[in-house]
Amino acid sequence: MQWKTTPVSDTPLLSIVIPAYNEAVRIVPTIGAIAAHVSDLGFEWELIIADDGSKDETVELVEELGFANLRVLRAECNGGKGSAVRRGMLAARGQYILFDDADNSTPIEELGKLLAKVAHENYDIAVGSRAANGAEEAHRSALRQLMSNGLRWIVKHVFRIGVRDTQCGFKLFSRTAAQRLYSSQTIAGFSFDLEILYLAAKFGYQVAEVPVAWIDAPGSKVDALKEARRFMRDLLKIKWNDLRGVYV
Repeated sequence: MQWKTTPVSDTPLLSIVIPAYNEAVRIVPTIGAIAAHVSDLGFEWELIIADDGSKDETVELVEELGFANLRVLRAECNGGKGSAVRRGMLAARGQYILFDDADNSTPIEELGKLLAKVAHENYDIAVGSRAANGAEEAHRSALRQLMSNGLRWIVKHVFRIGVRDTQCGFKLFSRTAAQRLYSSQTIAGFSFDLEILYLAAKFGYQVAEVPVAWIDAPGSKVDALKEARRFMRDLLKIKWNDLRGVYV
């Protein structure tokens, strides 16, 4: 596969950013699945693994692959998923930049749906959604489903963001939108997606919500109750930031 051995240009069509924290078990299969699919699409692309201070062999396993268009961004300590994504998005060189979760819950084959919206329909952002009509969800626990529904209600009625599923880890940005939004990001944890979409609405970006297939992959590191409390705290922080003029 030429992608593995021949460096692409300084401005590839696509960058894919994957945040990773202690993902030694899943990261290589995820990279393999992504590389196998995207390399057949006929354009230049790069893959960035934004490590978040992993204590296992995640970084070593990725670097041992030795792929020409695979970069690892190391972090000395754990700063939070939002922090890792931000570093990756700002380091990306592509015309379009995809944020994708390390667990491959949304299959990479769904990329084409998002790319069509941003590359051909003049949207600035395409958000993979488990709540849009036509989405497919599998294996989600009743507790996580209940909590997701509650958080979605708050996002819709309190924040008035027109995206029903803010938390799906499969989002595509134009380079211009990614640079502005992630440069303005302040939240380093789980709720960074909400802040990014809040800012997208504030800055007037056009956002498409795209139904995707999603499987609740085994080995998830998300503590649903703990993250729900953080989510509510971060909702208040985002509103307070906006009132203080933090977002410019």
